[in-house]
Amino acid sequence: MQSSQTPPETRYAKSGDVHIAYQTIGNGPLDLVVVPGFISHVEWLWEEPACARFLSRLASFARLILFDKRGSGLSDRVAQVPTLEQRMDDVRSVLDAARSYRAAIIGVSEGGPMSVLFAATYPERTAALVLYGSFAEFSSVATSQELEFVLQFMDTAWGTGLSLLRFAPSMADDERFREWWARFERLAASPGAAMALIRMASEIDIRAVLPAVHTPTLVLHRSGDMNVPVAAGRDMAQQIPGAKYVELDGRDHLPWVGDADAILTEIQGFLTGVRHIPEPERVLATVLFIDMVGSTERAATLGDRFWRDQLEGYYSAVRQELNRFRGREINRAGDGILMAFDGPERAIRCACAVRDAVRQNGIEIRSGLHTGECEVLAGGADVGGIAVHIGSRVAAAAAPGEVLVSSTVKDLVAGSGLQFQDRGLRRLKGVPSKWRLFAAESDATCGWT
Repeated sequence: MQSSQTPPETRYAKSGDVHIAYQTIGNGPLDLVVVPGFISHVEWLWEEPACARFLSRLASFARLILFDKRGSGLSDRVAQVPTLEQRMDDVRSVLDAARSYRAAIIGVSEGGPMSVLFAATYPERTAALVLYGSFAEFSSVATSQELEFVLQFMDTAWGTGLSLLRFAPSMADDERFREWWARFERLAASPGAAMALIRMASEIDIRAVLPAVHTPTLVLHRSGDMNVPVAAGRDMAQQIPGAKYVELDGRDHLPWVGDADAILTEIQGFLTGVRHIPEPERVLATVLFIDMVGSTERAATLGDRFWRDQLEGYYSAVRQELNRFRGREINRAGDGILMAFDGPERAIRCACAVRDAVRQNGIEIRSGLHTGECEVLAGGADVGGIAVHIGSRVAAAAAPGEVLVSSTVKDLVAGSGLQFQDRGLRRLKGVPSKWRLFAAESDATCGWT
């Protein structure tokens, strides 16, 4: 199933003759533009849950503006490597297109120097400046010999995800994340384009500009950053008048990897004066899976038009009962729907109510429920973990019309008046040990108010 998180629409701003891809999300009182590192891809970033969660958190207190620099991602490829001045013009064009006349700027890594230049040049358009994992002079990041090694590596290994050893060492052994990162590299720039951008970055030296920044500035750096040494961040903070410097634990260069909440808390506190207490990353929840019995045969019999009408009626009935029992739709795939509840009794009664409602239209469903600790994903829009997997397997074991629950759910609703029939021990595919399952009685919605 896909997450119910909907990425923002990608639009284009015109900077001279170049089209710059950008997105806006959120409606907070503050405009916040993120200047990415040397490569980016505004749409692919949302495909990684950790990154989507990071961006969603920023959009929770600001109107967030994202863009791809010229030569990268969804923006126009250009014949020549862009200068800092051209990229600064691109930021102005994006802000104008988004009707933002004054914004806070987050400069990430190689995006930091251009953000510094923008803040010093356009103080009237810069509400605040945040620099993360950045540098003023490339020689503080790598020697000429190290630069040549990096270029040779990119020439032969770009697009494989091996660069995670520098960008996010804590995720280097995570196969799913490595595949996402490898595709991010390929989508953001070709090997030759990426090498050209690194060569341009190697010429950056904005040390003389730092004292000219009079915008409120926060400099964030992880002490063990494997890509940009922490000394580079310390030096920037010392040279910018009145800058606040915060050093955080960790080796990862990517801000949404590792203890991302610590970074987000510092940013939000600096920009709004409110230090957000992170939502718990794991919560106890009851997950409910429902899925229509014989949907493929029904679709073939009815034909596309009438099947779509019946499917919409099915969704409408589910939404009505979901609202009644205060549940949340997490995601759906075809006629299968995953829901979450903060109480198992309401989840059972909702499943029974949905079953009874759709039966009036000749539709039969199977339902499965489990209560367990769930991982909170995509800023709270999705849930995952073994509890969700168990709930899915319980649903798969249900007979048509049956509301099947795990023994955990049954034990938690003791005293509710709900009645169950023992369905015995079952082995659930991919789940350790056997689980005792129970079917809720058909009158499980009785007495609910």
